Amino acid sequence: MASATGTRSRAVSTPGGGGKRPGRRRGVSPLTLRILAVNVLALLVLLAGLLYLGRYQDRLIQAETEALATEARIFASALGEGAVNRILTAPSPTGDESGERFELAPELARPMVRRLAEATATRTRLYDIGGQMLSDSRVLVGSQGRIEIRELPTPPSGDPVSRAINDLYTRLIDVVPSREGLPVYREQPGQPNPDVERALGGETAATVWRVDGAGGDPELLLTVAVPVQRYREVLGAVLLTRGGGEIDRAIRSVRFDILRVFGVALLVTVGLSFYLAGTIARPIRRLAQAADRLRTSHGRHSGIPDLTRRGDEIGELSGVLREMTDALWTRMDAIERFAADVAHEIKNPLTSLRSAVETAGRVSDPRHRDRLMAIIADDVQRLDRLISDISNASRLDAELSRAEPEPVDIGLLLAMLAELRQTVAETLDERVAAGDAEEEARPAPPRLIVDLPAGERLVVPGLEGRLTQLFQNLIDNALSFSPPGGVVRLTARRSGRTVTVVVSDQGPGIPDGKEEAIFDRFYTERPAGEKFGTHSGLGLSIVKQIVSAHNGSVFAKNRQISDGTIDGADFVVTLPLL
Repeated sequence: MASATGTRSRAVSTPGGGGKRPGRRRGVSPLTLRILAVNVLALLVLLAGLLYLGRYQDRLIQAETEALATEARIFASALGEGAVNRILTAPSPTGDESGERFELAPELARPMVRRLAEATATRTRLYDIGGQMLSDSRVLVGSQGRIEIRELPTPPSGDPVSRAINDLYTRLIDVVPSREGLPVYREQPGQPNPDVERALGGETAATVWRVDGAGGDPELLLTVAVPVQRYREVLGAVLLTRGGGEIDRAIRSVRFDILRVFGVALLVTVGLSFYLAGTIARPIRRLAQAADRLRTSHGRHSGIPDLTRRGDEIGELSGVLREMTDALWTRMDAIERFAADVAHEIKNPLTSLRSAVETAGRVSDPRHRDRLMAIIADDVQRLDRLISDISNASRLDAELSRAEPEPVDIGLLLAMLAELRQTVAETLDERVAAGDAEEEARPAPPRLIVDLPAGERLVVPGLEGRLTQLFQNLIDNALSFSPPGGVVRLTARRSGRTVTVVVSDQGPGIPDGKEEAIFDRFYTERPAGEKFGTHSGLGLSIVKQIVSAHNGSVFAKNRQISDGTIDGADFVVTLPLL
């Protein structure tokens, strides 16, 4: 891999530097807290929806009201039959009305109301047709006077924690669902209840009220008023009043059951959240700590842990980080080798140049001095060519890592290169025909033949300029080894999802065991008689670099005829098709 020369440097952390170090231990991972918050929040939303119980409370109130209305009708029927006085009156002149009427008898109604209400927790009150209260199940009237029965608040029980939980629940009960929209019930002496007024008009009336409990907490109160009738004549009204304690207790029981289930679900959710966070946060923290150790270490003993057996995204991340680390070490090794090779290659002409310069100062013979000056000029030219090739190789590495690939037709590219070579050959032929002595003295160059599949496009993703450089280097190499008048053949064929290009020459072939070494940087193995120093040894190395950047492969082999004689070398390039 070609790259600019340079020395390895490592970042050194300074005290007070910005950002947290990955290796620093934390109490709880932020990722764990986020996972826990998301899971618990979803559970809390579900809990809030379950604890609302608005429709459930409405159904309980409706059922309690219907039961209370049924009880009131029974009371009204019993009072209409057994607590009524018959009063005789004069018949009407027209005969439309009989000579009798009925009215409620207080002395009969009071004991009957008390007996009917004894078996229930309902307060029962009886009103006459004028709205005056005749009887109250919580007021006992006797020879000693009146006795009023009142319910005392339940004394607090349980430990302080239980009482605090009950107080908190009582405060929330008016919020979920809210009872602010219910009318407030107040006893107003001398004014009949609105439900009683409707019942005296012949209707059955029911209302849900809000009252202040013993501790000032809101409570429900249900009232139902039913007319007391005798032969469809309204004689009074029965008002039944019952507290909503049973409803509150039923709702509380359901809510506590939900809270118990929520407690178990919360424990399971928290446990699973920590388990899930552990399978995510801990491996990521291990990877971060390993990467930090790798950044600050002075050797290769620190590596990325292998988590690929997990089979998930974290395993993929571990594998990618390991591959990236290996690629970084490989690139650093290549940079170090490249720097050493460059220093070695530049040192040779510099040594020759220094020797020639030192010798030229002590030589007095003009012929020897001219020869030394020619050596100096060749060394300078060699240095210039070597530095130019090194610079091109360095720029190539950067370009291959940044540029975006585009579709390139390999068939058109090879045909263009062959046409360019043919144009150069025709130009040389014209100069020979014009009598150019220098060109006539030169041997005939090898011919270039292109063999492409007819009517088939060979399109690959890549950089057209660098692919052109790749095949130019291979063609130049093949032409330099082929004998005068020989043939260099370019063959391209499709092979599955790849295209294979073979550059064949008629040269002496590749020395045994050097099939891989010829692609190394600065490796030179030139034909006999060629002037030393005319090649930098980077051409085939650049070919391998370009092919690797295009996810392809390249190799070289000797081509033999039937008797085992080497007939030349083949350079085989394989590139993936688009």
